[in-house]
Amino acid sequence: MAFPIKLEIGYIIDLRYIPFIIVALYGGYKRVLALYVILNMYRFFIGGEGVYLSLFFSTIIFVLVPLLSHWFNRLGSRNRIICASLISLSTMLFYFSALSFYFQELNREFWTLAFYGLTTHLLLMAIIMLLIEQIIANMKAREKYLNSERLNLVSELSASVSHEIRNPLTVTNGFLQLLNQSETITQEEKKYIEYSLQELKRAEKIVSDFLAFAKPQSENMLYSNLEAEMEYTKNVIIPYANMHDVEVEYNFKNSLYKRYDKNQLQQCLINLYKNGIEAMKENGGTLYIDVYEANKSIIIKIRDTGVGMDNEEISRLGRPYYSTKTEGTGLGMLMVYSTVHKLKGTIEVESEKRKGTTFSITLPVSKSGQISLNHSSRR
Repeated sequence: MAFPIKLEIGYIIDLRYIPFIIVALYGGYKRVLALYVILNMYRFFIGGEGVYLSLFFSTIIFVLVPLLSHWFNRLGSRNRIICASLISLSTMLFYFSALSFYFQELNREFWTLAFYGLTTHLLLMAIIMLLIEQIIANMKAREKYLNSERLNLVSELSASVSHEIRNPLTVTNGFLQLLNQSETITQEEKKYIEYSLQELKRAEKIVSDFLAFAKPQSENMLYSNLEAEMEYTKNVIIPYANMHDVEVEYNFKNSLYKRYDKNQLQQCLINLYKNGIEAMKENGGTLYIDVYEANKSIIIKIRDTGVGMDNEEISRLGRPYYSTKTEGTGLGMLMVYSTVHKLKGTIEVESEKRKGTTFSITLPVSKSGQISLNHSSRR
């Protein structure tokens, strides 16, 4: 804006709308508002013809483009680049159409300016979007690598430590139960023993959760389309949902097959269901479970209408001993991430405070899974 192309009729051409559109698409109204104010304040400071046209034009972009933000952020990387480039091109087409009314005649200068303006905005937007998407991809790859390293570390520690801890816990638990049956101890002492047994039970639960990471996916391997496991876990969780006034809506539309450990997948799903139900236990709500196929992958979506999470809480999910629940250990979510990682899948979390949370699990299917499906359909 400080070094624009100045036209003889007093108007100026610059690249201000490229960052404006990018922020509007990625950040929505909340992020682009400050940029809208700064852009127009500086344009008034520059002065000259076209100040009010610039205000009118930027206001239209400010009103319309952020409406696409939610849809835009759900697109894939390639589609986001194409979408932003087309919006930039459309914006400049509209701008030059409005600017044409201020020319006495559409001479060669106007058409040359329009051509270079359109191509510059299109190419520059495409280049910047490519860089942005590459940065996002690098950040996701780094986070995936760190999560993988964290899960491997927890798995190794679990394998080496959990068995050694469980044996003395079991012995201690047995002796405390025998001591609790003694008639020579007082009621006060029995109360202390009950507290000790409760804490031992909690410690054994934590050790069991740790052991889940150390187990390889080989004991209960199945090759299936997940229908039996989804149906089983849904039926298991319904009584718990009823206790908290939560309805369960279930939908299954998948014909792709995948190899997986039945017990670990069931425990992974139950952990996610319980978290969703507990997020709605104050006012009740609905737990939505959807399974479908897309892009040669099995998609499992688990959505609740509970308290939701902010971005910082989402970023810390899957870390040992981090939990949004006051009495949680975080090992349940760590087990979820570990199971999905073993299946070479990914987890995406969308959440908003007081509006609920959606967990989207994507499980890629090998070519053999698609081939077997084709054979079965031919039969």
